[in-house]
Amino acid sequence: MSNNKYNVLFLCTGNSARSIMAEALLSRWGREHFNAFSAGSNPKGRVHPLTLKTLEKSNFNTEGYRSKSWEEFTCDDAPDIDFIITVCSNAAKETCPVIPGEPVSAHWDVEDPAADYETEEEQKHAFYRAFLELDERIQLFTCLPMEKIDKMALHEHLKKISN
Repeated sequence: MSNNKYNVLFLCTGNSARSIMAEALLSRWGREHFNAFSAGSNPKGRVHPLTLKTLEKSNFNTEGYRSKSWEEFTCDDAPDIDFIITVCSNAAKETCPVIPGEPVSAHWDVEDPAADYETEEEQKHAFYRAFLELDERIQLFTCLPMEKIDKMALHEHLKKISN
């Protein structure tokens, strides 16, 4: 735990949509108790424009969000991570690098809003659905009594949130 806050890393493959939204949401709902980060195993190098638009519509400041590699969290000066949450199936299947600390991990499968859709309207709707799904899960996560339950129980609670 860093500065009496838990460090949470959201992982996805491209780090351009779901993991960025999760980072933003936890930064809003959990700012008193959590530091939120996101990264990707194969980062796109840019945040998807609809990610930013979706966040902006809900009054998020989108300045500073960027697509980055999970390798940034393996360096000596990287924060110790308390929780790693994958938000896409591809990242959940990959072998993660060694992340400092002893993080509790979980997988929250959220449909990829950046996938190909037939219309722009369908894709906008997919981004909104992903945002709402992550919003609900993150609000549940921030309500867990972290200081009162052990790591195994935390892992089980995180798995339940994904259902």
